Amino acid sequence: MCTGSGSGSDSDSGSNGWSKAPGVVLKALVLVGGALLLKRLTKSTTRWDHTRIVADSLAGEKFSKEQASRDPDNYFNLRWLSCPAAEMVDGSRVLYFEQAFWRTPHKPFRQRFFMVKPCSKEMKCDVELSTHAIRDSEEYKNFCDRSKDQRPQPEEVIGDIAEHLTTIYLKRCDRGKRCLYEGSTPADGFSNAWNGASYCTSDLTVLKNSEIHTWDRGYDDNGNQVWGVKDGPYEFKSAPGSSFSDPFSSLTFPPQFIEKRIEGSFVLQE
Repeated sequence: MCTGSGSGSDSDSGSNGWSKAPGVVLKALVLVGGALLLKRLTKSTTRWDHTRIVADSLAGEKFSKEQASRDPDNYFNLRWLSCPAAEMVDGSRVLYFEQAFWRTPHKPFRQRFFMVKPCSKEMKCDVELSTHAIRDSEEYKNFCDRSKDQRPQPEEVIGDIAEHLTTIYLKRCDRGKRCLYEGSTPADGFSNAWNGASYCTSDLTVLKNSEIHTWDRGYDDNGNQVWGVKDGPYEFKSAPGSSFSDPFSSLTFPPQFIEKRIEGSFVLQE
C-alpha cells in the first residue's frame, strides 16, 4: 500500500474528470434542447389550437379601404371591429362584431356575436364559426371601443346571445395556398328574408396578418341573387395605427345614392 502514490493518482483522475465535465454537460444540454425542439415541431395542432387561431384572427379593427380604392363602384370602405366578449362553459369563444362605414364608425349597421369552437370529430372541418343575433343590440354599440368596465360583462353577454343566424365550417388551407383557413355555409345556406331573399350563403377566408375575406349573398326561391356583392368577397385588412384617412373623404354622396348602392352590395340587418 503506497499511500503517497495512491493519493497522487486520485488527484490526477479527479482533475481530468472535472476538466471533461463541462463538455459532457454541454453535449447533454444540446441533446435535451434538440429533443424538446423536435417535440415542439412535430407536435400536432389540436382542435382548440385551430379555434384560438381563428378567433384571434377575427378580432381587431380592419378596413376594406384598399379594395374600395381599386373598385369604388362595387365596394365601400367599411370598418370591421371585433373583440372577445365571453367564453362558454364548453370553451367556445364568443366575440362581439360590428360593421360600419369608415366615415361613421360609431354608427354600426351590422352587429353580431361570433361563436367560435372546434368542429366535432365526425365532421370534415376544423373550426365552426356561428353568427348570432344580439338580444339588445343598442346596448352593445361600440362595445370594443369602450373600456372593459363600461361594457356588458361576460355573464350578460351569454344571456344576450339570441337566435342563430348562420354557421361557416372552416378547414385549414392546403399547403401552398395563401390562406390559413377557408370555409362556407352549407350549399343550401340559412333562412333569410331580407330584400326578397329566401336564404343566404356566406364564405369566409382567414389569411396571414389577420386579414379576413368575407362574402355574404342572398338568393330568392329561384336561385337569383337579390343582395350582396357579385364580383367577389370583401377584403378586410388590419390597419394598426390607422389615421382613418379615407380616399373618398372629399366626395359627398347624396343619401339616395348611398341607399341605392347598399341594396346591391350587402345586407344592413338580416
